Amino acid sequence: MYNTMPSNPGASAEHPGPLSPASLAACFVGCDDFQTRRIAFGLESAAGLTVCWIDGLVSGERVSEDILRPLTEASRSEPGAGDLSVIARILRGAVYRCAVTVRTSLADAADDLTHGCCVLLFEDTGAALSFEARGEGVRAIAQPTLEKSLKGAKDSFVETLRTNTALVRQRICSPRLKLRERSLGRRTHTRLAVLYVEGVAPSELVAALEHRLDLLDTDALLATGALEEAIVDAPLSPFPQLLHTERPDRLAMYLLDGRVALLIDGIPVALVLPVCFADFMKVTGDASVHCTAATALTLLRWAALLLSLLTPALYVAVALFHPEMIPTRLLLSIIEAEQKVPFSAALEVLGMLFAFGLLQEAGLRLPNPVGDTVSIIGALIVGQAAVEARLVSPISIIVVALSGIGCYALPSQDLAAAIRLWRLALLLAAVAAGLYGVGLGCCLLLLHLSDLDSFGCNYTAPLSQSEHGLRRLLLRFPKSRNAQLETRLPTGEGRPAG
Repeated sequence: MYNTMPSNPGASAEHPGPLSPASLAACFVGCDDFQTRRIAFGLESAAGLTVCWIDGLVSGERVSEDILRPLTEASRSEPGAGDLSVIARILRGAVYRCAVTVRTSLADAADDLTHGCCVLLFEDTGAALSFEARGEGVRAIAQPTLEKSLKGAKDSFVETLRTNTALVRQRICSPRLKLRERSLGRRTHTRLAVLYVEGVAPSELVAALEHRLDLLDTDALLATGALEEAIVDAPLSPFPQLLHTERPDRLAMYLLDGRVALLIDGIPVALVLPVCFADFMKVTGDASVHCTAATALTLLRWAALLLSLLTPALYVAVALFHPEMIPTRLLLSIIEAEQKVPFSAALEVLGMLFAFGLLQEAGLRLPNPVGDTVSIIGALIVGQAAVEARLVSPISIIVVALSGIGCYALPSQDLAAAIRLWRLALLLAAVAAGLYGVGLGCCLLLLHLSDLDSFGCNYTAPLSQSEHGLRRLLLRFPKSRNAQLETRLPTGEGRPAG
């Protein structure tokens, strides 16, 4: 198998000039890991060959056994054999590698070297052959750390692109699963793969995504932030418009549902689009439990969302502007607790939210044993000391703790970050205008969500697309036998389960 198409046509401007051992070595001046070795084909051939590779990116055993050894075997040589004859012999199988790519551009040869290939240069013809010889020094496939699985698969994506694509193909064993690769980043030339199921994903969606990727102009693609800001419809919105997942089984479900995915070399997560708000409230494990239990868990997550978003603002609004709404015995208890505290309810809640955010950030950034200790000390000792010192009231701590626990119950941390920002905005609105401010803030939030689109998909779907949207959003019914049969159609026309 061989290919003559360049992998990165746009890279030629960075490495101009003819392809030769000297020009390739000039590209890697100052790179001590760039290695070369000049050999003769069959030890006696007139064709001069230069083998180039980057130490650490390739496997030394593969280069020695599969490339150097067959090239130097005396039985393969012909007296006076030139470069063209040697190239023909290699393309017919003289080298023990499954794929070979013909290169005539200096930029393409340099790009192959930086992506774990071994390049064989022919001095007279100015051509090169590229063999994939990537080393095996990568992280092993492990269990998901962010999306834990109870009944589902236990594997997750790693930092190697080809390993991640193989994990997806193990779930979707069909040639309809298409994979289009490209390089992004003028300096990094990071490989990126666009995955979709032909006949299920709309062709307009794939074309729109590839057009936005073509317009992406950046020096480096080492994180998903630059990519997301360039391809989403509303980059200024705090709400996520691309779904992140580290589980291949979850990605396969989305692909079979007509979505498109992005896999980036060096990043162990996949990006899914288009998405709506309800997608961030779903958990892959719901498809593995009974429909009644899945419905109860879905309702619990939506309750946690409302609890996290509204509890601090409603408490401050009622305590400052509408105390008549509180039952008498509870109001007396609140008044008794607040009389011993020198700060207002608004300052207490704001201060506790700030302290809660500090503890959360400290727990994330510190090593696991130290982070757990800091969280326990902050939640128990510091909180108890603050109450005993009469700096905050116990009910304020309860309100902030309920809001924080509700935020932790959300399946997506990207959504949780947006909810924290809107929680603070609603709290400030409650301080300014009480329940009227909270109501106005909720209306603005709904207006903002209704105005968002993700590649043509309304962000508030299915509520905005069907009269039964609320039922589809909160309830999961048993799948009929017909629906189960449709998902097993050999043509791939059926939609996935869940």
